[in-house]
This record gives sequence, structure tokens and C-alpha cells, in this order.
Amino acid sequence: MSSVTTEAYEVYRDSWGIPHLRASDPLRLSYAQGRVTAVDRAWQLEVERHRAQGSSASFLGPDCVTWDRFARQARLDDTARRCHEALDPDTAAWVRAYVDGVNAGLAEGAARDDRFARTGHTPTPWEPWVPLSIWIGTHILFAGFATKLWRERVARALGPGAATLFATDGPGTAGSNGWLVPGERTATGAAIIAGDPHRFIEDPGVYQQIRLACPEFDVLGLAVPGVPGLGHFGHTGGVAWAITNAMADYQDLYVERLRNTADGGGVEALGPDGTWEPVTRHTETVTVAGGPDVEVEVLETRRGPVIIRPADEDAPDLVDAVDAVDAVDAVDAVDAVDAENAPAATGAPADAPNTAAAPDAPQTLSLRYPPRVRADLGFAALPALLRARTVADVDRALDGWAEPVNVVHAADTEGGLLHRVAGAVPLRDPANRLRPVPAWEPRHAWQGWTAAPAEPVQGFAVMANARGIASPLGVEFAPPHRADRIRALLSGSTDWTPGAMADVHRDTHLASAEPLLALLPGLDSLSPAAVKLRARLLAWDRHMEADSTDATVFSALRTATVRRLAADPVFAGLAGAPAGPDVFHPWLYLVPRVGYALEGLLTTTLLPALDRAAHVRAALEETAAADLPDTPWSEVHVLAPWQAVPDPQAQWPGLGGDHDCVNATSSVPGFTDRTARASAARYVWDLADRENSLWAVPLGADGVTGSPHHLDQLPLWADCALVPVVTDWTRLTKETA
Repeated sequence: MSSVTTEAYEVYRDSWGIPHLRASDPLRLSYAQGRVTAVDRAWQLEVERHRAQGSSASFLGPDCVTWDRFARQARLDDTARRCHEALDPDTAAWVRAYVDGVNAGLAEGAARDDRFARTGHTPTPWEPWVPLSIWIGTHILFAGFATKLWRERVARALGPGAATLFATDGPGTAGSNGWLVPGERTATGAAIIAGDPHRFIEDPGVYQQIRLACPEFDVLGLAVPGVPGLGHFGHTGGVAWAITNAMADYQDLYVERLRNTADGGGVEALGPDGTWEPVTRHTETVTVAGGPDVEVEVLETRRGPVIIRPADEDAPDLVDAVDAVDAVDAVDAVDAVDAENAPAATGAPADAPNTAAAPDAPQTLSLRYPPRVRADLGFAALPALLRARTVADVDRALDGWAEPVNVVHAADTEGGLLHRVAGAVPLRDPANRLRPVPAWEPRHAWQGWTAAPAEPVQGFAVMANARGIASPLGVEFAPPHRADRIRALLSGSTDWTPGAMADVHRDTHLASAEPLLALLPGLDSLSPAAVKLRARLLAWDRHMEADSTDATVFSALRTATVRRLAADPVFAGLAGAPAGPDVFHPWLYLVPRVGYALEGLLTTTLLPALDRAAHVRAALEETAAADLPDTPWSEVHVLAPWQAVPDPQAQWPGLGGDHDCVNATSSVPGFTDRTARASAARYVWDLADRENSLWAVPLGADGVTGSPHHLDQLPLWADCALVPVVTDWTRLTKETA
């Protein structure tokens, strides 16, 4: 590697290749962070940059057109540009320094990685707003607005009262575990913060271990490659913080009524005051490697960008789409809700609009999301967090946070503790949270912003995407199992140490297995093989351990149950292939939805025609007849990370855990036992001595395939082990020419 040491900044590495950066001031440090990240992860930076800009198909090929179309229609990069233009001068300069560093390191980073040559991609200089664009592209689906498309489909097929029947921590949401143990429950008398963000595992990893030091601050933590600072997880020595997804609902889908203008040259949308409003309209071209260019029509109403319209994607004229919407939209059905079906059983607002007149009626939908409305991502909080000395400093910094909405834990060496929500959530009609709502109804307009909830830490604080501090801000949350299990484990000791936290991270108890197993004792007329299998499963300890053969058998029973339930006639209206853009299809397939919602579907009273016992009996017989070999869970529960350029020779480890375990390695029940979503990092922040902190990422610190630190943390991560944090500069290796 060429020299990375100058008078302005220095780069050190620990034995895991993790960069420790030291500079003379924050701007030079931000430059150093950008340059080192580009050298270590140029491929990742370019993939994420082009995904956010809707241009990834230009070197990754036709499979990326679906995402690029969405990114352009949702105006992700344009929103980032607006947010950048609104930054205060100091934050803008800090971001610009990072971008300058990226631009200085891209060529060197690209030369290290053969994926550039394989795809024919050559990096070009970043624009100043690219870090904001990457941030938006990374988090645009965090609030799960696509779940509203699924609820709409369910409501059409099963009635409005069933809209949240499948509520669960679904395949498109991002969850996390986090816990804060106050000093009175630790061996040192100082607080410990620990946890792990759950995301789709990618190669390179979505979090970067890094340390940033200058005379003003010295902070280590987990950065998002392409974005300066340490927004989610950091430890300054005096104060530490961590986040989980709050599961808040802060993005709305509006059903738009569009028409061509009288002169035929423009488009109008029906507004909430009953008048027709102008719609901005232009066309963009997606360049596709190995395929023809794709024209994308970009429309934006006063609500927001149009991300779905019923016209054929290749149709140049909007007239047919407008006519189709007018023919089936919800004008006469807005208040047609079956109030007796809804709120008590499902959590649906009693006045949730029925926005469809036919089961498969097409709708033109616009997306309204806070950064586009406010021209603000909260980026000014990032440098403020680096300068934080106390919990109060963290709290003040996060008052300006916007996107995404998170639950935050923080603790400091003075005994301060923090448990709050941070982010921008609009005030609006409760129906907006549930399903697409009519744009022309005034009651669905945004009316301001909610206050961020906070509460005192009593005993210890746990955040695991379940109902709790953020409940007033959302509709669907994760089941309580992870949160309950973490609380139970933490209650078992009052002298916690950083090293002992690994045992919490690796816990594999699966409480969500109970509803399925609870049906087994009542089954009659079973074959001898099914009776034997039932006895085995009822004796199982409910742990999805890597070496457990019972866990594998349970998963086989669960798969058979999910598939049989999904094939039941009661769900016939949901069984067909999803319509609309492919990018939203992961939210709209029935089998995964049944798999994630199995626990609720086995206990709900909303589906009296569903013979659960019969389906479970048939699934048990099917599993018994298969005479499965005694295969350890880890042999089928294998990591399957996303790679922009798949490597068919890659070997990935088998894992313990499952979706609702603390060790949340998510498969898709009923579809596959392989896992694509798991802990994207693990951390333990010790407030007694930062040097005793621990961390790990799924792969390694270096994003270049075949490099020494590309996969060196993978075996430890697979076992839920952690590597030590090193802060003593004399124990680090300084990089020189």
C-alpha cells in the first residue's frame, strides 16, 4: 500500500486491520476517514453510490434496473442534494472534507479490487452530497412503507379488519437488539451498553469498525461506509451510544388521481382542496450494461414522488393510467369501513379508508417521506455526536436527528443514562399509518411533527423493536420474544462484565415456537411415526443451537405448516403473484408473510374458517414420512450474504439462532432455511474502561475479496464471539510507505 501518512493525519491499524485515524483537526480527520474508507472499500462505496443515484445497472446489469427505477422515481439523489444545500456551513464543510478524501482514495482502492475490471466500471469523482444520498438509499425502506401495500392487499382480500392480520417483524424491516445495564448491575460499577443491529448481510459488510481521533475528540465505533462520522454506534471514552430501529411509521403512501392537462402537455393531480394541481414530470434514462437503455418517467405531486402507477412501464402516455385510476379509485369508498371488524382485534384505526373498489384495482401512489419534505436528514447531529462528552450532549445532538427514526441508549462515566427516540415523525391522521390514503382528502395532510418520547432507565433498558417507548409512533412491531429473553437473561446477574455479554448475544431460545408446538398434544389419529416425532418435538428444549438436530426437525415441521396454511382457500385472494414494481415484491408474497406471521395466524380468532389443527396434523405426518436424517441445524441454516457480483466459489458458515432468537439469524420460514439477515455487527461498550470494550462484524475490516482482513472476523462472528477494542496507540501499527 502506498503511503497514507502526512503531516495532516496518520493511519494506524490493529491486528484485525481496523483503521485508527489521528488528525490535527476535525476537517482533516473527516478527509482521512473518507480516503481510508475509499482505499479499503472502493467497490462498496461505488455500488452504494450508484444504487442511491439509480445508476447501478450501468455496470451491474439488467437485474439492477428494478432498483434503479425506484431510486429515480423516489428522487433519492435529488432529495440528498436538497438536504445538502440546506446544511449549515460547518456541517457542509465537514461532509465536503470526507468527499474530498473519498475522491483522493478511489483510484487506489479501485486498483486493489478486481471487481472494477470485471465489470468495466471506473469510478468518477463524487459530488458533495453523495454521503447524504447513500444515507437515504440505505434507509429509505427502514420504515417499511411497502408494508402498507401488503396491508392494502390483505384488506381487499379479507376485509379491512384483517389489514394487520400478518403483523410481524417482516422481511423488509431492519431490527436490532440493544441493552443498557446500569452501574449497579455491573462488576465495575459503570454502565455497559451492548447489542447488535440486524440487517441483510452484505459483502462487504454494511458497518465499518473505525476510530476517529483529533485534539477535540477521540471516538471509536461503527460507521456506515460512504458516510462521515459514527451516527449509530460510538464510544468517546466518556460517553457511549447505540441505536435500534424504532419501528416508527413516518412515510405515507397517497392514492393520487391524475389527469392530463387540457393542452395535453402536462399532468395534474387532484389536491385536498378539490382543485387540480400541477405535477412535475420528466424522463430519465437508466443505462444498462448488457441490455438496452430504459426510460423512466419521473412524476411528483405536492405529496411526493410517484413510485407506483398502473400504466405499463413502457407506455409513453399517461392517459390510460389516469383513466384506469379514475375508474377504480376510492372516491366513493373512502369511508366504507367495516368498523365492527377492525380495531380491537387488529389495531387498525376504526376509520381507516377502504381505498379500493376491486380486489386487483390499480392505484397510482406517491410517497411522502420527511427528508423530501423538510430538506433535512439530521446530518448536523453527526459531528455533534463526535464532540459529545456526556449523555446530555448526546441528547442535545439527537434533538436534531431526522432519518431514520431510532430508539437510543446512551451512558456516560458520570452515571448519566439515556433512553429515548430520535427522528422526525409527522403528525397526521392515524389512517395514514395503515394503508395508502386518498390524496384529495384534507384530513390526510401532515400537520407538524411529533415530540420524541423518552423515559428514565429503571433497572436496565432493553430495545429490540418490540412495543415499548416507540409504541405511539408505529403500527407493527417485532414480537416481544427477543426483548423478553434479554430481560430474563440480564436479570440473572448483578455483576455483568463486557465478556459475559457474548453469552447474551449468542442465546438461541425460540419462544415463538410455542404456538405451533402447543397444537401437537391435541392431535389425534396420528401414525406411529408422527406420534414418535411429536414426542421428540415436545421434549425439545426450544433452542436453535447450531448443533441441534431437533432444531432442524422443528424447522421442517414449521416449513410444512406454513406451506399448508398458505395453500388454504381462506388465503386464495393473496396467493397470486404480486403486481406492481418488483422492488416491492418481497413484501407481497404470501408464503413468506405466513412464515413470519405464523405465531399470530395460529392463535388469531379472525379466521374461523382456517382449520389450524388439520394443517398442523398434515404437516406433522408429512415431516414424519420424510424420515429426515439427524442433520445439525447449522448444516441447513447457512449464511447467504448479498454480493453485487456473486462469487460462486464463496464458502459461508452455518449458524445457530433463528428469526425470533436473540441470536437473530433470519431465514424465511416456509421458503428457505438459509439466512440472509442477521447481526450486521455486535458491540459491547464498557463505560468503566473503553479498552475493555468488544466488537465484531460478520466479515472483516477490509472490503477487498482475498485480502487478509476480508473474512478474518467471520469465524468469530458465526460463534457470537467478539474481538477486543484496542485504544493504546503504542499497540497499533502505523502505516508508512
